[in-house]
Amino acid sequence: MNIRRVRFDHPDAVKLNDEVQAEYHVRYGDGGDATSLDAADFDPPRGVYLIAYDEHDRPVATGGWRSQDSNEEGNEDGDAELKRMFVVAQARGRGLARRMLAALEEDARAAGRARMVLETGTKQPEAIALYASSGYAPCAKFGYYRHYEDSRCYAKQL
Repeated sequence: MNIRRVRFDHPDAVKLNDEVQAEYHVRYGDGGDATSLDAADFDPPRGVYLIAYDEHDRPVATGGWRSQDSNEEGNEDGDAELKRMFVVAQARGRGLARRMLAALEEDARAAGRARMVLETGTKQPEAIALYASSGYAPCAKFGYYRHYEDSRCYAKQL
C-alpha cells in the first residue's frame, strides 16, 4: 500500500468520497453524510487527507483529519476529527483501515493535536470494532449528528 497526501478535492478523493456516500445511503437511507466539509479543512498544518493506492496504482482506501477546537458542536481544544475513513469493498480484510488510521493518528500527533475524535453510527459495526480495538473509547457526542440516536462518538488521546 502506497499512502499519498492529496487534497480533499483531488479526483481520486472525490471518487472515493462518492463511494462512501453511496455506502452510507445504503446503510442509513439518508443520502449520505451531511456534515459540511471543505477541501481546505484538510490542508496542512490544520489537517491532512490521505489515499492509499494498491500495487496497480488504484485508490483503495482513504481518510483524513481536520483540526477542531472548542465549539458549539461539542469539540474540545486540540481535537483532530477523523473523517471519511473508507476502504473499497474489494480491498477489505487486508488491514488497510488499521494502517490508514495509524498514519492519520501519527500525522495529527505530529501537528500537535491532543486527541483524535470521530463520529460513526450503529449501522457500521466493523468501524466500531476497528476503533475499539485501536484504543478509542466512547466520548461525549459532538458534531453534526450529535443529537441522532444512531450516532456514536469515540476519542483517543494522541
